[in-house]
Amino acid sequence: MSDISYLEKLLDGAEVEWLPLGEVTEVRSGWGFPHAYQGQVEGSYPFYKVSDMNIVGNETTMVSANNYVDDAVVKKLGVSPAPAGTIIFPKIGAAVATNKKRLLSLPSAYDNNVMGLIPSEKIISRFLFYWMQTVNLSTLANDSGAVPSIRKSVMQSHLVPIPSPENPKKSLAIQAEIVRILDAFTSLTAELTAELTAELTARKKQYNHYRDQLLTFSDDDVEWKPLGEVVDLKRGKRLVKSQLEEVGNYAVFQNSMTPLGYYHESNVKSDTTFIICAGAAGEIGYSNVEFWAADDVYICLNPDDILSKFLYHCLLNQQNKVLAQVRRASIPRLPKIAVEKLIIPIPSPEEQARIVSILDKFDALTNSISEGLPREIELRNKQYEYYRDLLLNFPKSMEEAA
Repeated sequence: MSDISYLEKLLDGAEVEWLPLGEVTEVRSGWGFPHAYQGQVEGSYPFYKVSDMNIVGNETTMVSANNYVDDAVVKKLGVSPAPAGTIIFPKIGAAVATNKKRLLSLPSAYDNNVMGLIPSEKIISRFLFYWMQTVNLSTLANDSGAVPSIRKSVMQSHLVPIPSPENPKKSLAIQAEIVRILDAFTSLTAELTAELTAELTARKKQYNHYRDQLLTFSDDDVEWKPLGEVVDLKRGKRLVKSQLEEVGNYAVFQNSMTPLGYYHESNVKSDTTFIICAGAAGEIGYSNVEFWAADDVYICLNPDDILSKFLYHCLLNQQNKVLAQVRRASIPRLPKIAVEKLIIPIPSPEEQARIVSILDKFDALTNSISEGLPREIELRNKQYEYYRDLLLNFPKSMEEAA
């Protein structure tokens, strides 16, 4: 049975009517709460505003950020909190382009840069929430001015599909079944993410354990020396933005482990350990291919009797010490002398190679999961979006089709 036929079976001959959001929801803009009433870590209602953006990886979601307002303040300002089940989203400024929506689980308040949809008895809030995920907010914004904004009237007139509106009981049953299926996909994705994250955490702990064990020596076993006595730390060379290329033979590292861009030349040979000294200062990297190091990178030039990959594992083992030396300012910086003073063990090249061989295996296991996790989550999200769009691919009204 195809996915399209399943939707047809679910509808069971029911007509789908596209109704303005204003007929099935209350479209409510937020309120201008004075700053004096904001910022409480506890209170009667969570308070949301566009400036409260929580960035986790590539995800940007509206959050209350421990921001609450009291019931007395709400009453004083003469506003009614939005009930649980309201869908909120940015209505003005650059935040509109994030296209993020939030389904409120508690009665809440929000500021006048946020808009909310309060469902009526004709539409289930989670059905509306899933439907809103298919709506690109930017297409509803008036961008004729300097700041994009969504007018209340535009949102009120935007059409939403309502199956079998003449039979409320059947309509809600169809909506509930769609919600059940999409909730199941959401739950499966969350479970998979949790399992892979737990596995990744376990692998990292295992790697750290063996690294600590293998790099623990007594004074009689090996000689310990300051890093600056055995390794030459060189800074890279800056490239201006106009010199960077979108694609190229060599990655350019500047102030993080994410390449800033690419370049047609390299200034660092393969099999080199390096340290970020500004921005993400204290991050330690290793490259088995040539690359370009900019001036916020310390390149470790080690002698022949010290393996670069052994040095990499040694530095990772002391990463907390490295990070503790970072000067926190507007731009975090790691002084060269702080790195040079690190004391590292110098076992024989044969012992270094043995340690590297063991740790590389654990590192590879960890990295395979680290790389696989976002890919797997992306695939699951695409699968979810595919079925969501199929389940919400209702027949268009004559007006919409035109």
